Amino acid sequence: MSTKQILVVEDESIIAEDLKDSLINLGYTVPAVESTGEKAIKKTEDTKPDLVLMDIVLHGNMDGIEAAKEIHSRFDIPVVYLSSYSDEEILERAKITEPYGYIIKPFNERELHINIEIAIYKHMIEKKLRDSEHWLYSTLRSLGEAVITTDRFGIIKTMNPFAEALTGWERENALEKPLSIIFNIISEKPGQKVENPVTKVTREGMFYGLAEHTLLITKSGMKVPVDVIGSLIKDDKEKIIGVVLVFYDIIERKRLEEKLKQANIEKPF
Repeated sequence: MSTKQILVVEDESIIAEDLKDSLINLGYTVPAVESTGEKAIKKTEDTKPDLVLMDIVLHGNMDGIEAAKEIHSRFDIPVVYLSSYSDEEILERAKITEPYGYIIKPFNERELHINIEIAIYKHMIEKKLRDSEHWLYSTLRSLGEAVITTDRFGIIKTMNPFAEALTGWERENALEKPLSIIFNIISEKPGQKVENPVTKVTREGMFYGLAEHTLLITKSGMKVPVDVIGSLIKDDKEKIIGVVLVFYDIIERKRLEEKLKQANIEKPF
């Protein structure tokens, strides 16, 4: 027996009761049946259902689309629309609220059951993904080095505050851009090219350091000597899905090397 709670928002009382009976027959719990968008929002806040079945046309000043938008933004609870209409304009308005389903009346119990289960499962997977991404970003923020991750094509997916500070790029402006734009590296030696880190790590699996004289050109045009560590990101099936780069400002190390060189002392590293 399912313990999932489904809030029903339907202004036609006969349809609402039939829908409630169908849901109970399918093993769901129905905490309430509401007929207006305003009451639906309040009941969602009070009961925190697993899903809301929302009729688009409702009594009151707020239709189902407006109510769904409020529920989506405030409570992160999936909404499946119920409607007698398949009008393109209505569908376009509905899409903005990111619904988890759209059922055209009349419908049978099997269709209702399938749509509900798919919507709840999809919402659960998306929440796990968001939680995982939040955990990853929180971990990256806590590291003391600059970190950038990309997909396997070299498009930036995450970067931490140290990477922002070193490159001069803010995270929100860097995401989804090619790595070569944000992590713009050249060689100190004229005519010597520096291999794209994504290409290098994809070929080698992992590397420590690029060229000995690698410079990062920041967003402001400043040239900073850096050292880089790169590694592959793989999924649970060992498929390559991206690359992680950890890089360091080595300007102090370069200064020390220069002092040792001037003093004719062999560098200790």
